[in-house]
Order: sequence, then structure tokens, then C-alpha cells
Amino acid sequence: LSDITYIVLELVIAVLAILGNILVCWAVYLNSNLQNVTNYFVVSLAAADIAVGVLAIPFAITISTGFCAFFYGCLFIACFVLVLTQSSIFSLLAIAIDRIIAIRIPLRYNGLVTGSRAKGIIAICWVLSFIIGLTPMLGWNKRSQIEELGSNRSSPINCSNSMVACLFEAVVTMEYMVYYNFFACVLLPLLLMFGIYLKIFMAARRQLKQMENKMVHGERSRSTLQKEVHAAKSLAIIVGLFAVCWLPLHIINCFTLF
Repeated sequence: LSDITYIVLELVIAVLAILGNILVCWAVYLNSNLQNVTNYFVVSLAAADIAVGVLAIPFAITISTGFCAFFYGCLFIACFVLVLTQSSIFSLLAIAIDRIIAIRIPLRYNGLVTGSRAKGIIAICWVLSFIIGLTPMLGWNKRSQIEELGSNRSSPINCSNSMVACLFEAVVTMEYMVYYNFFACVLLPLLLMFGIYLKIFMAARRQLKQMENKMVHGERSRSTLQKEVHAAKSLAIIVGLFAVCWLPLHIINCFTLF
């Protein structure tokens, strides 16, 4: 019953992720006012989340069953989930950097953050995500342990000698998940985003006070700044929800390793 509940919940999340993020992409496509540099990063994030719903969640469900598979086939399924998660993190970080530039140096923003540069950054984020997520395929995995101990010793599922019971923790090392994936590639970007949004709100507060003291004039500039702050708050909430959803899993991995 617990397995069925898990699968149903995962599928519901997948459907919601797909539909919600398709709506985001569709809104940007239809509304020319939304077709700006910031939303390039938002669309990249939405694309990653659509891929999570279409591919990562079905892969996660599949790998939770412990079915018999060739080692590297199982490892690729596990790694692909990590690729998409990493892409979401990098997209959130890119959005945060974009927002602090818009708040701190608004007059230089259009010159610094161009469409071509944004597309280049998005491409780099995806390439880095694949490199980080697929690192276990290059050797940082449990292949040697499985060969030494026997692929099915700890599993109730009987597989042939050339196959393994496909479970995430059976093919990916906790050292990779904790030291590399969590500390370097998840926790560090999250801390950077926390610092960036803190600076955004401090800078915005300072600028609003200057406007109230009539050091800076113009109702339009005040309205623009308030819109930027509102957008930053929404994005900061998204980052917070992302952290709330993923940090418990990484904390469990830390306890498992240590």
C-alpha cells in the first residue's frame, strides 16, 4: 500500500509540474511583454521542471522498484534525475544574479544582461548540469563494490550475474551525493542565492528610503523598483520552497554517510 501511495503521489506531482510549467512557457510565448531576459531564465527553469515531470519522476519511480537492470543502465537513470535537479538549481541562481544586477545597477542592466548573453549562460548552465549529474558514469560509483560483494547479496531480488537490483543507493555512492552533489553543487548555490536576495532587499529598502526623503525623484522609478522587489520576493519564495523540498533528503544522505 505504501508503494502504491508513493507512486500515486509522484504521478500527481509529475502531472502538476508538467501542466504548471507548460502554462508558464505558454504565457511567455503569447505575451510579448513577458519576453524579456529574466524570463529566458524562467523558461529554462520551467523546461527543467517539465523534464522532471516527464522523465525524472518516472525514472525515480522505476528505480525505486529495484528491478533487474545492467549496472550502467541503472546508473544512467539515477544520474539523469540529478542532471535535471542541478539544472533547476543553476536556473534559480542565474535568476537571482539577474535580479541583483537589475536592482543594484539598473542603468547598466540592459547593456550587461543581453538576450545573447542570457542564452549563452543558459547553455553553460545545462552543460554544467550534465557534467555534474553524469559524473558517476565516469567512475565515481559502486561498480567495484558490487563486483567485490556480489550484486544481489543485500537485495531480495534475484538477478543474473550481469545485472543488478536497480536502486539509487545501490549504484550511486554517498560520498558523491554528500561531498560533491550536496555540499558543492546544491548547498553552495543555495547559500549564494540566500546572500543575493538578502542584498537585493537591503538595496531596495535603501533606495526606497532615499526616494521617501526626496533624494531621488520620480513616481515611475519608485513604481519600477517596487515591481522589482515584488518579483524578487516571489523568486525568493520559490528558492525557499526548493530548499524545503530538497534539503531533508540531502540531510538524510549526510546521516547515512556519517
